[in-house]
Amino acid sequence: MTLKQILLKRLYPTIMKFSQKGEKGKVFLKPTAVSAIIHSGSLQIDLSNGGLLQLKELIGKKVLLVNTASDCGYTGQFEELQQVQNLYKDSLVIVGFPANDFLEQEKGADSNILNFCQVNYGVTFPIAKKSVVIKKANQNLIFEWLSNPTKNGWNEQDPVWNFSKYLLSETGELIGYFGPAISPNDKRLLDLIAN
Repeated sequence: MTLKQILLKRLYPTIMKFSQKGEKGKVFLKPTAVSAIIHSGSLQIDLSNGGLLQLKELIGKKVLLVNTASDCGYTGQFEELQQVQNLYKDSLVIVGFPANDFLEQEKGADSNILNFCQVNYGVTFPIAKKSVVIKKANQNLIFEWLSNPTKNGWNEQDPVWNFSKYLLSETGELIGYFGPAISPNDKRLLDLIAN
């Protein structure tokens, strides 16, 4: 860990305490009467280890998709994400999506990012190849689906910062968006995962 990363890890509880208000603390839940226009099962994730993960392989489990960064005040959420993954290991898959979209807080190469997550936070869940998650011409296709209501059926919110979280149901429907200031241990998120 760099000195900056060590400081951010120590400051994480304070950062979370003071960032709950505003767009980083928003939560959006799927309206009951809508369905995806394009099913998420048609999408795939290029993993940082060179593998490929088809979302259709995850049907039957909840899936939490999170854009991540190693040099962010919210990086401490890696530890909480791993706790949630351990707690719901039989019914949930978390996938991290490293992105350098916010103040260049993820400059490393894929192998360095994966090593950082595993060594410093004990991450065992899949980490995707670094990509663009915000609305741009080269936006990751997963995040294009997550932030386009003509594809997912209702949500247009793209990540507002690192550690924005999107929850898919067991059938592959997008059922919730949780802003970066919402902890992975937030009761609203855990209730959706558990039910």
